[in-house]
Amino acid sequence: MTPDGTGSAKGFDLTRLLAERGGERYELHARHLNHQLPRMLHTIGFDKVYERAEGAYFWDAEGQDYLDMLAGFGVMGVGRHHPVVRKALHDVLDASLADLTRFDCQPLPGLLAEKLLSYTPHLDRVFFGNSGTEAVETALKFARYATGRPRVLYCAHAFHGLTAGSLSVNGEDGFRDGFAPLLPDTAIPLGDLDALERELRRGDVAAFVVEPIQGKGVHEPPPGFLRQAQELLRRHKALLIADEVQTGIGRTGDFYAYQHEGGVEPDLVCVAKALSGGYVPVGATLGKDWIFKKVYSSMDRVLVHSASFGSNAQAMAAGLAVLSVMEDAQVVANARHTGDLLRTRLAALVDKYELLHDVRGRGLMIGIEFGKPKSLGLRSRWAMLQAARKGLFAQMVVVPLLQKHRILTQVSGDHLEVIKLIPPLIIGEREVDRFVSAFTAVMDEAHGGGALMWDFGRTLVKQAVANR
Repeated sequence: MTPDGTGSAKGFDLTRLLAERGGERYELHARHLNHQLPRMLHTIGFDKVYERAEGAYFWDAEGQDYLDMLAGFGVMGVGRHHPVVRKALHDVLDASLADLTRFDCQPLPGLLAEKLLSYTPHLDRVFFGNSGTEAVETALKFARYATGRPRVLYCAHAFHGLTAGSLSVNGEDGFRDGFAPLLPDTAIPLGDLDALERELRRGDVAAFVVEPIQGKGVHEPPPGFLRQAQELLRRHKALLIADEVQTGIGRTGDFYAYQHEGGVEPDLVCVAKALSGGYVPVGATLGKDWIFKKVYSSMDRVLVHSASFGSNAQAMAAGLAVLSVMEDAQVVANARHTGDLLRTRLAALVDKYELLHDVRGRGLMIGIEFGKPKSLGLRSRWAMLQAARKGLFAQMVVVPLLQKHRILTQVSGDHLEVIKLIPPLIIGEREVDRFVSAFTAVMDEAHGGGALMWDFGRTLVKQAVANR
């Protein structure tokens, strides 16, 4: 038998392995990974078996299609298995490049950095890591070192990642509980310029990190907030970090969400998710020249911040292919047009359904918020769910969207009555029609007292009470 197993019947065969063991997927996960995930999926009826995927769709073993309105939490910006991205990965593997030698300079990282920076002409350099949370960690480190200050400000309800540094600027206690002590960072309310200035006057703030549109709940700051925050930060010699991990790469109808507000030029920008093409994890921190030159101030500091798999050839090839697709197929313009269409059609339903309170967002990042109804019958059912656990009604909507209409969505966060739509940026009017039709049917059932739906609500209540 050769060292690579070729010529041997016992060599590794991925197709055979999946055929033999693929049916054990939920049991394997329960036994060896996060055991609560399969438990949750079984409880809400999300324990599907998807056989393949392409674009904005999955298919099960029976050949039924499922519309993906989640995009892997925003990762699948250009859809699943895009042929241009696939070809780029085949090409880079076939090239047998001398990758990750650690002591040379390959062309692909420089080419991807050059392309990324073309969308942010006020920035100069890029650090490549492996994820969104790592991009944020890089920005936090660079901001602290460049300013010589210890503290970073962030917004209440923000989400910037789950590793220790990014967790320190995570605005949700549910993620932070039990992991203290964290870094001495400070939360302010989204849009509160007075709170921002009050903290800046203390003189120890390195930076303010902010999502231009918060992923949790899909909340935008007031108009002009980012620009005015930038002015305050510059006055106090602190940096602005834009976390575009979810909102960037076209998601909101501009290449970056901060670009919706003119005059905003962040000192550091974090991107990831859609840049990967859904294949090879990649994160990028874009920044100003003086920041990078301060961090890497001498040859002695050449490796003061690095990532073992950062700048790997497969990730760089995927990123270049994604940006090519974005331009060639005018994906950003499509996200803006299709997002406006979807949001407008959903917003028109607010006056029709008393359980539906708001539809908001930009591009293809849309929040659908539910709230307390006025009629007595619906109010009593709503109260039953709220007494058990806030957020159960939104979950109750998500389940029939999948089970009856084969549309994958999810709630926007724990204890929130908000569904967040972040589909692949390539969807069009056909997908808008399908989603609006299905959502309308679910709302009709909820307001008409559909027994199956509210019976499932009682099941969720029992589960919530049992988990207390």
